[in-house]
Amino acid sequence: MFTLPSLWNLIISTFVFFMAARYLQRYLEEQGLPKGMTRGTLVFALASLVSWGSGEMVDWTQEKIEGPQPAAQTSDDLSQLLKMVGQTQPVIAE
Repeated sequence: MFTLPSLWNLIISTFVFFMAARYLQRYLEEQGLPKGMTRGTLVFALASLVSWGSGEMVDWTQEKIEGPQPAAQTSDDLSQLLKMVGQTQPVIAE
């Protein structure tokens, strides 16, 4: 089931993205690859992959330390919660 990423995942993967993008830009500059759309797309794609991998490692590590997190709530849980609070469930037009 779907779980939201942790706060540590968001913080660390954002930091890693900018570090990887900076490193890749400098590396490609040293290799003589001219600036342009292709180089920018390549840097973005590779930095995104590195960032995603670091975020997955953070989540994996956190799960090993704290144990598995509960999955996201289903609509049945939401309707029960709304009944307890005393609100009616919104009507969805079809």
